[in-house]
Amino acid sequence: MISIIMPAHNAEAHIQAAIDSVLAQSWTDFELLILDDCSTDQTVALVQAYTDPRIRLYMLEENLGAAGTRNYGIRQATGRYIAFLDSDDCWKPKKLELQRAFMQENKAALSYTAYDVMSPDGERITGHVEVPESVTYRYLLRNTIIGCLTVMIDTKQTGLVQMPIFKGAEDTATWLSILKKGHVAKGLTEPLALYRKGNASLSSNKFQMAKHIWQVYRKSQNMSVFTALTHFPFYLWNGLVKHLRTGGSVKLVK
Repeated sequence: MISIIMPAHNAEAHIQAAIDSVLAQSWTDFELLILDDCSTDQTVALVQAYTDPRIRLYMLEENLGAAGTRNYGIRQATGRYIAFLDSDDCWKPKKLELQRAFMQENKAALSYTAYDVMSPDGERITGHVEVPESVTYRYLLRNTIIGCLTVMIDTKQTGLVQMPIFKGAEDTATWLSILKKGHVAKGLTEPLALYRKGNASLSSNKFQMAKHIWQVYRKSQNMSVFTALTHFPFYLWNGLVKHLRTGGSVKLVK
């Protein structure tokens, strides 16, 4: 079984599209765990309107943030495979089927896919993120190419996965911790997900993301300032290239 972790906070605008993209999957052996992180809009009501027994809604009593909410969901999951989808993004119909088969064929502990970038209203494809066929620990330090909405983890190989609790780039820190143990991430070059472009200020978001990645280097990966500085310029350059290829898409999860 595949357990899908979907955190949600005031997600009424797009959560139905995200859920519908999961229910439209050609692979049907999954559970969708929706973690409502103290929403004050109609998010819970919209989720409760679904009757599919594979959907499980958890209403958190306190705001845990992105990483804490995902961690709560992971602890409730019963599937061997864990996948992640934010409440404003979507998957293409064969995402789970193709990725699961790919992981079994490659004996991958962690896999990811290419993805398309869509406009805030979901009407247009505005960019595309290509991915390499494999990613090592060193590569990911310098190029945060793995999109959380595309990741699938085989917990039989990794054991229980928990994201570090600090603000920003917790997902990248998690993939790094998995790769640091000796695993190599495998990539499907076919775009199987749709990332919704954020509306917030691009310059502000890119500055914040750079700060988050520095925090990952120093706090999560326990790097010295010198070692972090050997990787950081490469991250900045690759981030610029990614920005140009995706039509300037940056979305921070708070």
